[in-house]
Amino acid sequence: MEIFTITRFQMSELLGGIAYTGSKSPLVILQQAWAKTHTAEKMSGKMLGAFVETSLSPIFEKLIKMTAHSSGFSLNEIIALGNQIEYSHYSITSVQNWVKRDFKDLISVPDHGKKYSIDQAALIFMIDDLKATLDFDSIRKLLTIVFRQSETGERSVNPLQIYAAYTSIFEQLDKNNDQVLDLSGHESGKRNQDHILENMIKQKADEYAASLVEVTVREREAISNLVFIAMLSVQTSYFQSMAKRIFNATLFLQHITT
Repeated sequence: MEIFTITRFQMSELLGGIAYTGSKSPLVILQQAWAKTHTAEKMSGKMLGAFVETSLSPIFEKLIKMTAHSSGFSLNEIIALGNQIEYSHYSITSVQNWVKRDFKDLISVPDHGKKYSIDQAALIFMIDDLKATLDFDSIRKLLTIVFRQSETGERSVNPLQIYAAYTSIFEQLDKNNDQVLDLSGHESGKRNQDHILENMIKQKADEYAASLVEVTVREREAISNLVFIAMLSVQTSYFQSMAKRIFNATLFLQHITT
């Protein structure tokens, strides 16, 4: 049975489809996400059989049946959604600690009674990405700089914007979908070419920040840096996940007789 997971950018599309009138519906977004990884079955006309063998999460089933835009999610629903993102693992204990203690001032109380807003969900997903490279105190400081409210109570950018930005850029730079950013320009036999990756990501982050017209110069720099760090964190999450899988397999297979 195949487990249906989606990329971070597809999750950002899903959140946008729920939040904004006129966006693609959750059903269409999920259909496109599934079809993207089943092109062979699509070409051969065997999509029904392939989908029957796919395990569809209850949270996806709930989104597909939605007839109107949601006012938000419960914490359990956010965790269920987060666990459908490839190479991610969310636990109720950890996320409860985030909202009640570690990032209480950033995430704040649920916006809609017991429901968290789409932006609050995006912020939780962003925190999970950033913890691959930063400690909690550093994450708090970085996100506070970017998402601080003005005197009017407005933010220059919202969490869903930034989440969509860095996840979109990551997919652009990973065209073959192997979870590793695609690089060009390496010179054979030359050492210390790590600056190529740094320059490529920074250029994309700067271009995105420059496209935001209603932010100050200092805000633009902070946004660019957040996008840069978040992209490196997504890359790191993949390698961490791979290392954990190998470690768990090593432990599991100990003392099994052949």
